[in-house]
Amino acid sequence: MKDKLKELIKNSYAPYSGVHFACIVESDNGNFYEGVNIENASYGGTICAERNAINAAVSHGERKFKALYLMTDLDHIGMPCHICKQSMLEFFDENVLFNIMTVLGESKVMTFREVMETIFSKDDLR
Repeated sequence: MKDKLKELIKNSYAPYSGVHFACIVESDNGNFYEGVNIENASYGGTICAERNAINAAVSHGERKFKALYLMTDLDHIGMPCHICKQSMLEFFDENVLFNIMTVLGESKVMTFREVMETIFSKDDLR
């Protein structure tokens, strides 16, 4: 999965923050859906990699998930933002596994319940 995310992150469009994310969600049916963050000069038009992947899955009829794989090019683990967490609450149960990593090789495995206890702030950006 790490190699797939490394390829996918190249498609991220982040000219404003300079922070790139790639995400793959795995449905309970064993299907995989991809997403990257796509920024916009109208910041409200920006969409995160996690929501892009979830929206792709939902667009294909998926409603239940077992895992999420997230990669960033930051030099530290990047957690999902609160808008993403709200979207995840719609479809994820507390045991969905999160495999969060950096392109440099740092990684962490957490449950959705544990991820919900994390924060994402300006300090998480470059």
